Amino acid sequence: MNVMHNRIQRIAFANSTELAHGFAEYAAGILSCTLNKQQAASLVIPGGNTPRFYLPVLAAQPLLWNRITITLSDERWVSTDSEDSNERLVRENLLDHLPEETHFVGLKTWHDTPEQAIPEISRRLAKVPQPFTLTILGIGEDGHIASLFPYLKLHERPHDTADMQCLAVNPSAILPQRVSLSLEILACSEHIALVATGYSKRRLLDQLSEYADPELPIVWLLQRTLSPVTVFETD
Repeated sequence: MNVMHNRIQRIAFANSTELAHGFAEYAAGILSCTLNKQQAASLVIPGGNTPRFYLPVLAAQPLLWNRITITLSDERWVSTDSEDSNERLVRENLLDHLPEETHFVGLKTWHDTPEQAIPEISRRLAKVPQPFTLTILGIGEDGHIASLFPYLKLHERPHDTADMQCLAVNPSAILPQRVSLSLEILACSEHIALVATGYSKRRLLDQLSEYADPELPIVWLLQRTLSPVTVFETD
């Protein structure tokens, strides 16, 4: 099955600066349109290094930020002061540039493990307007999205996660544990944007037009989304 034909729309930019401005205008347009029709909107943001380019540009957009609730697609189970924390990333590159009344829902809790924290995180997520207005995702060279990795094989057990908003993930013995929004809650987003930088990630997307590998989390997502995923990409 060729998921590229009608499930994904790709927009290429010459460099990360142009991508940041193009993406920020796109995101602001979606959020503004939603707020013109309803009182509240929601924005899901990923971790990684790429958001450092576009989040400050997005923060400069003239939006009614006090009516937008922001949360994360996933989080490493580390202190929110850690350099590895996605919450810290979002605070430094977005929230610190926005009005103080902007609503943010973090995923890290006081629990020792993400497994213990799932009920609390689910309660927090219940306060975020759903379906999410705009979900931003990155992609790994292995095709993972959020903290949904190929070895989880969620596509083989869809009923196990159908009612879950989030799940605990243990990448390896040497990497921090993580919590991730579920495949289902991500796929139900009204709009999904994927930001892909670097040749390897773009090549991975190219290969989807030839073969949609069912082991890849990006394919799991594309097979479940209600609307096409918009990709913003550059080398």
